[in-house]
Amino acid sequence: MIRLIAVVCGLVALTVGGNAWATTLRVGKGGAYASVQAAVNALPADGGTLELAPGEYREKLEIAKPNVRLIGKGKGPRDVVLVWSDGAITAGGTFKSASVNVSGDGFRARNLTIQNDYHLKDARPSQAVALAITADRAVLEKVRLLGAQDTLYAASKKTAPSRQYFRDCYVEGHVDFIFGDAKAFFDRCHIHGIAHETVMITAQSKSKPEQDSAYVFDRCRITADPKVGELWFGRAWRAYATVIFLRTRVDAALHPEGWREWTPGKTDTLGTATYAEFASTGQGASPKTREPRSHQLTAEDAKVWSRDVFLAGADGWRP
Repeated sequence: MIRLIAVVCGLVALTVGGNAWATTLRVGKGGAYASVQAAVNALPADGGTLELAPGEYREKLEIAKPNVRLIGKGKGPRDVVLVWSDGAITAGGTFKSASVNVSGDGFRARNLTIQNDYHLKDARPSQAVALAITADRAVLEKVRLLGAQDTLYAASKKTAPSRQYFRDCYVEGHVDFIFGDAKAFFDRCHIHGIAHETVMITAQSKSKPEQDSAYVFDRCRITADPKVGELWFGRAWRAYATVIFLRTRVDAALHPEGWREWTPGKTDTLGTATYAEFASTGQGASPKTREPRSHQLTAEDAKVWSRDVFLAGADGWRP
């Protein structure tokens, strides 16, 4: 039996048979907390839910507790914005630049925006991460991730692969704007290249053949600003980078080869990386012109990369 045991100052606690099952804190207008970080700090050690009222929350956020849920209470993701402005050159490194850093497993976010607006405030080029996430069993749904270079760092912990599921999300940027070594699945997401001479969607960083790490994009849509010079699926940050595009609609002038060497003439990663497509459509779909060392998958090949197979792991996780 579930019983409501407290509704005090924006806090709601539920119990199941006397044990704490969940804690919900309200942030922003009408809630007990003005700061998201203060509310995270106030959650129990085993996490809980934060309901975020519409508004802009300009703060740098660290979430290390497990099972933290961020729920935007606006009509859409644009109504709740978590934003900070740090570049690698101002914060002391790429990974220190993140507006939101999540390491706690079981993280969930829905109906909100995470942004690093460094590129809108400082003319000096720099990596500037919006979301850095190393959490396992993470689920993000209807989340907008805004930045320029290195927008989303989807990565793993050193001890095990981190499985991350992005559903109906929007990610924008230009240089290497989805990067890292997570085991990440992008389901029906919108990926957008912003104006820049060269746009690299991915820079996956699988470093060893046996590492359980890849990015899979399924039924996603790719678009680009008209001022983009060259648009590429990506390049290999590490030698065994693995990126798969399934049933992707490429509504932009993707470079015909699709995949590029990390530094042409200096590095040689295309021979070891795994880059593949299945049933791409749209103006950028061009299987006959792709980089020869990439792959065009059959329907049978593609099953290996389906969500339930790819993310299952030893515990059979099905987000």
